[in-house]
Amino acid sequence: MAEDGLAVRRKSRPGAARKRSRAAPPPGAACSPLPRKRPSPGGEEPPAELPHSNDSEEDLFGDYDGSCGSHSWLARGDDLGHKSLQDKGEGFQAAEDILLQPGTEQEDHPCAPETPAGLGAGQEDALELGEGALPAGRQEASEAALDDLPSSQLLYFEQLKEPPPAPGAPPAPGRRSKCGSPSLAKTRTPSSSSCPAAEDRSQPPALPSDSKGGSVNTESLQAHLKSALSGNAKAQTLQPSKTKQLQEAVLSKELCVARKAFEAPSADRGPFYGLPSRVEELFRQLRGIQALYAWQHHCLTLESLQQRRNLIYSLPTSGGKTLVAEVLLLQELLCRQKDVLMILPYVAIVQEKVRGLSSFGVELDFLVEEYAGSKGRFPPLQRRRRKSLYIATIEKGHALVNSLIEAGRLPELGLVVVDELHMLGEGTRGAALEMALAKILYSSKDTQIVGMSATLSNVGELQSFLRAECYSSHFRPVELKEYVKVGASIYRVDSQAEGGFTFARLLSFKYSSSLERADPDHILALVTEVIPQHSCLIFCPTKKNCENVAVLVSKYLSRDFRAHRAREKEQLLRSLRAAGSGSVCPVLKQTIPWGVAYHHSGLTSDERRSIEEAYSAGVLCLLACTATLAAGVNLPARRVILRAPYVGRDLLKRTQYKQMVGRAGRAGIDCAGESILLLQEKDRHLVQELVSSPLENCYSNLLQEQAKGLQSLLLSLVGLKIAVTPEEIHSFIRGTLLGVQQQQLLKGKSLEEITEEGLESLVKEGLLQESRSEKEHKSQSPLRVTPLGRAAYKGSIDLAHCRQLYRDLRRGLEGLLLESSLHLLYLTTPYELAAGCSPDWLIYLQQLSQLSAAEQRLLHSLGLPESFIARKASGQVVSKAVDTAVVNRLYLTLVLYSLLKETNLWSVAEKFSMSRGHVQSLLSSAASFASCVLHFCEELDEFWVYKALLAELTKKLTYCVQPELIPLMEVAGVQEARAKQLHRAGYRTLAHLAHAQPAALVSRVGLLSHRQACQIVSSAKMLLSEKAEALQEEVEELLKVPTDAPGSPQPAGSS
Repeated sequence: MAEDGLAVRRKSRPGAARKRSRAAPPPGAACSPLPRKRPSPGGEEPPAELPHSNDSEEDLFGDYDGSCGSHSWLARGDDLGHKSLQDKGEGFQAAEDILLQPGTEQEDHPCAPETPAGLGAGQEDALELGEGALPAGRQEASEAALDDLPSSQLLYFEQLKEPPPAPGAPPAPGRRSKCGSPSLAKTRTPSSSSCPAAEDRSQPPALPSDSKGGSVNTESLQAHLKSALSGNAKAQTLQPSKTKQLQEAVLSKELCVARKAFEAPSADRGPFYGLPSRVEELFRQLRGIQALYAWQHHCLTLESLQQRRNLIYSLPTSGGKTLVAEVLLLQELLCRQKDVLMILPYVAIVQEKVRGLSSFGVELDFLVEEYAGSKGRFPPLQRRRRKSLYIATIEKGHALVNSLIEAGRLPELGLVVVDELHMLGEGTRGAALEMALAKILYSSKDTQIVGMSATLSNVGELQSFLRAECYSSHFRPVELKEYVKVGASIYRVDSQAEGGFTFARLLSFKYSSSLERADPDHILALVTEVIPQHSCLIFCPTKKNCENVAVLVSKYLSRDFRAHRAREKEQLLRSLRAAGSGSVCPVLKQTIPWGVAYHHSGLTSDERRSIEEAYSAGVLCLLACTATLAAGVNLPARRVILRAPYVGRDLLKRTQYKQMVGRAGRAGIDCAGESILLLQEKDRHLVQELVSSPLENCYSNLLQEQAKGLQSLLLSLVGLKIAVTPEEIHSFIRGTLLGVQQQQLLKGKSLEEITEEGLESLVKEGLLQESRSEKEHKSQSPLRVTPLGRAAYKGSIDLAHCRQLYRDLRRGLEGLLLESSLHLLYLTTPYELAAGCSPDWLIYLQQLSQLSAAEQRLLHSLGLPESFIARKASGQVVSKAVDTAVVNRLYLTLVLYSLLKETNLWSVAEKFSMSRGHVQSLLSSAASFASCVLHFCEELDEFWVYKALLAELTKKLTYCVQPELIPLMEVAGVQEARAKQLHRAGYRTLAHLAHAQPAALVSRVGLLSHRQACQIVSSAKMLLSEKAEALQEEVEELLKVPTDAPGSPQPAGSS
């Protein structure tokens, strides 16, 4: 690396076979912003890069094993102190020689540092000569004892050889003037140092012969080492290269200019929308974006955005909406120095976005934090140095907003970006999104809200709710041509034509009689017009239909299709086999050689991601999928075929139809995209209405399911002290989307009456309390939240299940089963999943019979006799009433119990006759609910016993793998199969991944593209940096002198 040599080394090396020569580094080697990590024993790792000089990124005490125990650095310090007494000072002389040399290297060590630039052969010989002057035994012992010590302790040993100055004598001249300050001693180089000790190591100065003056007392050494912990926490890190320093200086200067420009009223804010030129380069390098579309430029320069007004913008699918949002959030993070919250609809999209933006965070020095499933800290850490981008699902985003309001930190949030804003109309998730946005609007006047969607109809009502401007366009980078097929005739969708359709052509394809019977809808004819040169998606009404279509197409394709990219298809099958721990789906095994696969929720996340990546790369040319793909990751196609105008048994909604057909046409690849809807003659009139009708309106869901959403909102308003009197609450509710749409949604009752009923219900349930005095009017008397109510909203517990959860936890205290995790798993099995569960009674009975005697007692405590299951399994009629919800919930608990014991998803899915995707979804839901139950228990002192137990269980459910894989799976996008590959390749810790080179990852880990490797490294760097900064801020907080301590100086003007 193009770095100067370093005087102090902090890397541990084996004591055997040390070589003193160094290999020359490649010119222009980049400098990593992260601290160097010691590799695990036996692990291979690419050469570590030098740490960045930013103190906020130093990994405090990360290289050390603690301050106690026989292998701790403190113990090694004690051993060194004893050895110094025995060796009469020779050990310290060896220590000094090690400290002051520019560095040594062991040739076969994979993480050894690079040779300092400019170190000539003569200098290397001099180094070897100086080291050779040391006795071999002394040298090895001293190096082994000192290598792992922090730099502040190493400098301490360096100073021990100097005799203390006489009382009243001035400091010794020459040392500071020649070598600089003590802190700079850590970064001395052979070329720049004028210190005699650094230049001449062949003549060590003699130590005083007096043992009192020349030895170190063990107790004083240990005390000094302990007290030096805080000094080590703030020790100066290694200096980056000059190129890196220059890049950072340019970026820093551009950021200063950009921040001043954003403070000014001028509309002209620089070449790339007020952002540093580095941002434009990153979009070009990482995304391949050379220029913005005209509408994107127009939108980003809107006066409403520059005046920080809220904005809703709507464009067709694939129009480039996300890029505008990313530019806006980078402006907020870098120029206005505010945190940003980005809300996305699904966990998979959150993880994809975290991977994609981590590279920007590493380069531009901001944090990217994931809030999905069981991940996320509430409230988030308050960062002093860098700003955070929180990427969250709807539920986690709402919980994050609640925690910031409670902590009084909502103004830290400068921007909230909502993707798929039409999700406001989607059931309970829409209600949670409405609550989060309404609280932000009410509680923070400085937080800007930007929402985007491709399928918005009643934009005016959403504008009223969000107090926002609107920008819309019909731009599509690729033209979309919509068709319908009836029989062998294909019609163009034409809103101007009578009936809505215009005849386009007849389908010409020679079918045999057997093929006509197998494929009456002519799917094979439609797909072979575009594949394999182009891609095709077939949306099917059911999951089973997806698999059938994939098998049908692959069965009748010609053999030429097998030869198309055959090698990559074999690699894909090997990847799927690795993801399935040796198992691969028989349907995929049959179809993938033909370039065909299916995609639905029955697949595991590893399988779905492998298939998505293979499709994006062109290895697969056809996917048979369900409607969920249209709302998930972006997988465009040349042609999109809708197998039927239904999703399950329900007719397609206009919104769903537009999302599906919007996948047709790939920007930069296709000149046009086509969608073909297959229909029967009997459905023709329904489809005419479907393709010509306007998009469905987006309505508030606060009143759905007996106003459950409204009650949750009222409870959190009082608990967070946003609004505590009925009068304040009414004022808040009028500002929600429900308040805007009350005339359409409320029949027979006013909004105030509905709100009063909700408050009365919460008081009746014991979640709220009235504290009205005789003189106060009811509308002005404050309400208070009860401990149970606080636990409910802090844990994001569904109010329909709040009381039941409390009773289950109370019952558990009377006889909690600690022999295994079965009882805790039952408590954390989501209630809402029980309704959709249909147990296999024979499997149920078999699993119960394998439980221990203690575990069997759990059945009795739940009121579930084993005889009930036995009679169900034998087909007998059961007259005794048993709670069906308990029966179904325990069955799901047994699935989770087997999964935690085996950690093999495939075998558990086979054992319970469930799809592996369903089992994985159950695991994810249980992990999320376990996190909610943990927060619930933290608010109730009576449930203190559950806190530690649930924290560990949540971690197990989140990863459900062998413990050694957990550090790797913390990285966004690394699933179990990938974690196993990385672990086998020697990457066993987060630090290993953070310091890895993408090219080395690709070469050592099979079936990994360079783009994936770059994302993994960036995500690991981001996570490691986040953890290091959190630790450093914790240390600084501990060491900070309290201003309110007795006897501390008082600020001027205080009494």
